[in-house]
Amino acid sequence: MDEACENCPKLCQTRTHVVHGYGDVGGDFLFVGERPSVEADEVGVPFHPPAEESATSLRRILERLGLCDSTSPPEEPTLENVYLTTLTRCRHPERSPTDEEIDTCEPYLNAEIRMINPEILIPVGERALAEIGNEYTTTPAEDLEFPEVHATTIRGRGFELVPMIEPREQTDDQTQAWLEHFVELMASDYRQTKGRRER
Repeated sequence: MDEACENCPKLCQTRTHVVHGYGDVGGDFLFVGERPSVEADEVGVPFHPPAEESATSLRRILERLGLCDSTSPPEEPTLENVYLTTLTRCRHPERSPTDEEIDTCEPYLNAEIRMINPEILIPVGERALAEIGNEYTTTPAEDLEFPEVHATTIRGRGFELVPMIEPREQTDDQTQAWLEHFVELMASDYRQTKGRRER
């Protein structure tokens, strides 16, 4: 993937890094956010936790699930069975990505999803839910809204989706509900019969 991509001129002018996906390329779980955070743009790792890390950062959630080594450095987290990525690879400091910018980055995301071939897609936030839901489910858009679908499982085309409200926007109860739902899913026979490779 292009480390010097210039397909979106207005994003190239403001980014620090092109933030491609990161994690276990054999993972069953793939988290997709909207765009790199301020911290991710600075270090080049998606979902990089803020300096004042809260209990509801994605990193803390992954640690509680046993998917991230709590002793690994934030700029190089040790992830197991999980891969992290975003709809766009670059960040504009003053606005969300445009539809055109998301469309321009879509081949990167599609390539990652094909490469990882996850069992579960976790769209994080409204924009990721809309894009992933439209592409990978037959569920009408009006039925894919937060907070109703947070901490639920939605049958997709080849994947199951477990939507998550942006961690920084979750209440403690919403975080706990999502964790409990995902722990139950991890303990279940979630693997689909879709010709997955043996690992």
